[in-house]
Amino acid sequence: MNVVLIGYRGTGKSSVGKILAARLGRPLLSTDEEVVKFAGQTIPAIVEQHGWEYFRDLESKVCQELAGQNGLIIDTGGGAILRSQNVDVLKQTGKLFWLTASVETIAKRIGSDTQRPSLTGTKSFIDEIQDVLQDRLPKYQAAGDYVIETEGRSLSQVADEILTRL
Repeated sequence: MNVVLIGYRGTGKSSVGKILAARLGRPLLSTDEEVVKFAGQTIPAIVEQHGWEYFRDLESKVCQELAGQNGLIIDTGGGAILRSQNVDVLKQTGKLFWLTASVETIAKRIGSDTQRPSLTGTKSFIDEIQDVLQDRLPKYQAAGDYVIETEGRSLSQVADEILTRL
């Protein structure tokens, strides 16, 4: 069985994934990193040159490949849940843990990250987080087998809760 971390950017998926991988002795794979390897470009470059739809196509291929393996910790990109086939395939071999945080916390955590291109291109940073998160909320709710609040908790505490639920 795979442990699949879903949630918006900045909710702690990558950091918690590292802790889980170390504690369980399992490989950690990031869908975003796998897309970058496959495309040979950064995510901002992929989006700029080919658009979000192309990025999502690559992401779906990666989700399919990773779901075909067993014993992984999978750190998904925040938008992996936008395509139901990604959720369906990941659920076949994994449990999906939805990591959550407030808009303010997310903004603090990702404010200086240059590898996360704008999702809308037209809104302020905070407005984008609020609006995109609101749009994705039903998809996260439908996809998650478990909801894990990361607000005000250490990475270790979040990992502990996931391990308890496993």
